[in-house]
Amino acid sequence: MSDLENKREEPTVSRKQWILENIVSLGTAILLVLMIRSSVIEAFKIPSGSMIPTLFVGDHIFVNKFSYGIKVPFSDWIADRPIYLYKRTPPQRGDVIVFKYPKDRSLYYIKRVIGTPGDVIEIRNKKLFINDQLQKRTEVPDALRETILSELEIEEIQQKSLKIFYENLGNGQATILLNENSIFWEKDNFGPITIPGNQYFVMGDNRDSSNDSRFWGFVPIDDIRGKAMVIWLSLWADFNTWDFTFHPERIGNFIHKEVNQL
Repeated sequence: MSDLENKREEPTVSRKQWILENIVSLGTAILLVLMIRSSVIEAFKIPSGSMIPTLFVGDHIFVNKFSYGIKVPFSDWIADRPIYLYKRTPPQRGDVIVFKYPKDRSLYYIKRVIGTPGDVIEIRNKKLFINDQLQKRTEVPDALRETILSELEIEEIQQKSLKIFYENLGNGQATILLNENSIFWEKDNFGPITIPGNQYFVMGDNRDSSNDSRFWGFVPIDDIRGKAMVIWLSLWADFNTWDFTFHPERIGNFIHKEVNQL
């Protein structure tokens, strides 16, 4: 074979090698991203107002998927349930969790853990009792309440009936929204009911506008995907009306708060 023929083959071999190396690099990168998404951290967008005032519509959050244990990557995708290499402390009262919606497991919901296995949950006239103990709550300062409701762009005439409270739940603290003019027996008076093993009772922080365990029951532990950590973007857009809402002050906000003395 002549030197001329060798020179002509070199670019072809080099090009094939370049393509192969890039395919391998791209495949490795995609695999790593999927592994991280499956077992470490995943981004979610809040589509509804059931967690107001903790989470706004349009908040983009990161969910810690190893908060409750280290999972075999892709195990919950293949076997439809996570396989843990190592289990940590299970969900606690006050945790904000992402889970598969029991009525349609193709959907993901986000709510706050109110009760853990063995707890007795009861609601009396919008007041929460856990194991027959009234959960302490106190109204947020008026200035903070007005700021939150203004950020939500709620009209002043509607603000009068809305109350925002801090409510202690185990080692966490919820900031909840209640509408004094909203009366619905099924959600305002509930239970008492005992939570079975490996099940959790969850509610939205927007207590009067949340489809939660009061209506469809408990969340199995195997359907919990992780614990909400932080807001990394707060942007809502309606491309039909070209209406945009951006809350830069919410970026970096941690979702869980320590308990204050109430």
